[in-house]
Amino acid sequence: MRRMQILASCIFTLALGLIGCGGESKVTIKLTDAPGDFKRAVVTISEVELLGEGENNRIVLLNQAKTTDLLTLANDTADLVKDAVVPAGTYKELRFVITGAFIEVEEAGGSTKIYASSSDYEGLPEGAQVAGQLHMPSYGQSGLKVKIADPVTVEGEQKVILVDFDVAQSFGHQAGNSGRWVMTPVIKAAEITFSGTVTVTLTKADGVTLPSSDGRPLTLADFQATLTNAGNSTETVSFTDANGDGVFEAQFHYLIPGDFSAAIVGPSGVTFTTNPASPRPVSVGSGKQVSVAFTLTSASRQ
Repeated sequence: MRRMQILASCIFTLALGLIGCGGESKVTIKLTDAPGDFKRAVVTISEVELLGEGENNRIVLLNQAKTTDLLTLANDTADLVKDAVVPAGTYKELRFVITGAFIEVEEAGGSTKIYASSSDYEGLPEGAQVAGQLHMPSYGQSGLKVKIADPVTVEGEQKVILVDFDVAQSFGHQAGNSGRWVMTPVIKAAEITFSGTVTVTLTKADGVTLPSSDGRPLTLADFQATLTNAGNSTETVSFTDANGDGVFEAQFHYLIPGDFSAAIVGPSGVTFTTNPASPRPVSVGSGKQVSVAFTLTSASRQ
């Protein structure tokens, strides 16, 4: 089961690229996500609006339903809105109309259950058995408004707005014994120029030998890197050594600039130490690529 530390850090990261064309700009919204405790988290977004001031106070960017499994977008992006035309002006909010959704939750014994906004939701896979309701209070009618941290003024220059839809915090059990799940999206928006990237590397110090597991010698590929944001949403990426130089890498893409914590996770039953000690704080700036290097200094079976 993939672990998501916040109820749904679906990082739903939306990048709006505003490209000038006279008194108007073209807007592209890219959607991304971080993995979580769920097997699937599917949403249907039927409308996206950009809300502003003055006469250009409501611009429809999307009015055709799009259905996406957010968990397939971990460390990646997909276009939600492509080249929508926006007049010059100042914009301060986004509005999302979410007309359907379902989550597939892994149970303690390894089986899964599906909770959906309705038993006939069109986004359900063929033959799906719905175990219970996913309550979505008014998101299909009044929609969900997301304030942009700093209102964005469109004057033809290129801009990027990232919107973080935290799936980990966005789905939870209803209090009591109803068994019903409730969707309460946790979304934040910030205007930036570019998203950031963090590369975590792991090497072995001289003389360090990794133990075996089930008769197989472990390698650094059996370790993982995690990156946790200020909201305690954690993304996990496995290490790989693509060029065979002994330096194993894990990359985290499309990050909203801010403060993070990078850490190393070892194989089950293995204790280890690193230099520097894990976890380690990381600050990501707009458009920056940050590297965090760890060296494994010891490893043994518990």
